[in-house]
Amino acid sequence: MAGHFEATPGGGAAVALDEVEISILRSLAVQLLELIGPGDTPADGEDPLAALFAEGPSKPPSDPALARLFPDAYGGPDGPTPEGRSQEELRELSAEFRRFTETDLRSRKREDALAVVRTLDALSPAGGGGAVLTLTAEECRAWLGSLNDLRLTIGTRLEVSDEGEGEEASLYRLPDSDPRKPMVMAYLWLGALQETLVETLMP
Repeated sequence: MAGHFEATPGGGAAVALDEVEISILRSLAVQLLELIGPGDTPADGEDPLAALFAEGPSKPPSDPALARLFPDAYGGPDGPTPEGRSQEELRELSAEFRRFTETDLRSRKREDALAVVRTLDALSPAGGGGAVLTLTAEECRAWLGSLNDLRLTIGTRLEVSDEGEGEEASLYRLPDSDPRKPMVMAYLWLGALQETLVETLMP
């Protein structure tokens, strides 16, 4: 179990983590929360339902990592490109889609990261500082979403593209003196955690 997730009865998963791993995962999840930003809470006297259906932004985020987490729905590298549509039409379609979906997507990503923090905070480290993290099926889905978001964020900072298998392979060969090395190690480790968690959820 050490270093990778294993399936547990009821559709959950478990992984053994040492004290340093717990600290790193929690720190990364908190940084992700800071990147996504706080949620919009209704002001005093404001109708919560009105806030729920409030429109979101229509333009992509300027931060490359956020733009990776919240890509354009149409015409971008991560979205479909409908035939017969001009670039201007695609921008308008993406803006409209973003306006009505990004707020909800941000909320979901925020909840996933919060689930990571909460489950880590609930651990009771044994002697030596390690602990076994046991997740329910619902918590597994939140962790899977957050691990993916963390990988996308770190990958963007490292300038690794979705098709960059060669780029990712070259990360293994970075010398220890390279200042990117700690971020690379986190990126690869998160990938291994994500892969084994996916495997536990497969029928």
